[in-house]
Amino acid sequence: MLNSSFSTTPTIITKCLALACLLGVAGAADQPQWGEAWSRNMVSGERGLPEALDPKSGENLLWSAKLGTEGHCTPTIAGGRVFVGTNNGEPRDPRIVGDRGVMMCLDEKDGHLLWQLTVPKLSDDIYYDWPKSGMSSPTTIEGDRAYLVSNRAEVLCLDVHGMANGNDGPFMDEAAHQTVEGEPTVEVGPLDADILWRTDLRTEAGIWPHDGAHTSVLIHGEQLWLNTGTGVDNTHRKIRTPDAASLVVLDKATGRLLARDDEHIAPNIFHCTWSSPSVGKVGGRELIFFAGGDGIVRAFEPLAEVPPVGEVRKLKVVWRYDLDPSGPKEEVHRFTQNKSIGPSNVYGLPVFANDHLYVAGGGDLWWGKNEAWLKCVDAANGKETWSYPLGKHVMSTPAVHDGLVFIADTGRTVHCLDAASGQVMWTHEAKGDFWASPLVADGKVYIGTRKGDFYIFAASREKKLIFTTEFGSPISACPVAANGTLYVKTMTDLYAFRVKGK
Repeated sequence: MLNSSFSTTPTIITKCLALACLLGVAGAADQPQWGEAWSRNMVSGERGLPEALDPKSGENLLWSAKLGTEGHCTPTIAGGRVFVGTNNGEPRDPRIVGDRGVMMCLDEKDGHLLWQLTVPKLSDDIYYDWPKSGMSSPTTIEGDRAYLVSNRAEVLCLDVHGMANGNDGPFMDEAAHQTVEGEPTVEVGPLDADILWRTDLRTEAGIWPHDGAHTSVLIHGEQLWLNTGTGVDNTHRKIRTPDAASLVVLDKATGRLLARDDEHIAPNIFHCTWSSPSVGKVGGRELIFFAGGDGIVRAFEPLAEVPPVGEVRKLKVVWRYDLDPSGPKEEVHRFTQNKSIGPSNVYGLPVFANDHLYVAGGGDLWWGKNEAWLKCVDAANGKETWSYPLGKHVMSTPAVHDGLVFIADTGRTVHCLDAASGQVMWTHEAKGDFWASPLVADGKVYIGTRKGDFYIFAASREKKLIFTTEFGSPISACPVAANGTLYVKTMTDLYAFRVKGK
């Protein structure tokens, strides 16, 4: 009987533990890219997230990690690792000093540094790679590969293990890559990044980088889709590369350029190309959505087949939607610094939800007019469903959930609208501008301001401010939820919050 009990009890215990684990981690998952896969909607299925948090008192604080002195990159989390961009204002490696773009890979459990990618600045012109702005592009992770666009406008495929498991190649020049030209070579070590392949968008896509890349790479099958970040020169009144691509497709395994847009967008880019692509399926048909630097949203057909080596295909447009039809369309740089009249642009991502596309855009924050909107577009044909005016400018990506859409603007206001009609449900005026995008998770809306204030609202049709606190440093990045933890990144630090006892 004793032996019989021992033979059955472990099975019962195992089943109970398995059930308990399933119940305990329901909804828990990695966040390997910006937003939901394809749709780019920043909505998470995580549950049990904090309703209160405080970086100073440590309320619900799991860990924090010092980054650099400036950083706008939203973190991503996968495989026990946290990937986050910053600058080198707080050097982690005494050998690597000076201004650089940095992507840190941290341990998800406690935030300690596993390895880092350090990329010297483009030195030809400060407008190529703005000083101290760091690495702004979020990292996209799939399996043991990480994809991002560096501050030097190069697409990089990295080994998520870094150099800890050796230099895997085929790219083998990491030492030269992390060394400033004319200075002694900085040899690679176990805390350095392992670059697998590299594609320079300046030479391959003919772009003119401006300020610094902000690209969230979209994985679509065996391909990478991304905006190129091409823009104006240092005068802010001239496009030096009018034939540059704005949207490109690369081979995921090799980085080879497979396709590009043929829309001749570049001459009408008012400032730069900021928005990254998304994907949706409408009526059984997949479409790639992209908001160009000319303020036009386009739907493209996916690339049906891989072209032969040496051939670059032209992407086929299905429809076009003009975000600002009354804005000027020619010689757009006549309106630089005009706060009343000018073209529009899109900073955030187009979000696909409910067979519609939600996209926010308007006048340029630094050089354009004080006018912005949130638009809802039929994703099948590009016809406008509704338009809602926002305050001043908008940098934010909308979040769509449960019949509601949440958006914030630089007029210091959070907006909640009915997703079907565009009718305003509520607004909330903050003390600082919003560059960050809202995260909807666990029945709550999380968002921070450039003043460093952080807000938690109920994700409901009636306004309910659940909690607010101060971080003491500007927040440009979107909050992220993964595996029961809420991540808040300021310009200088990354915080991981988890409800105590969970």
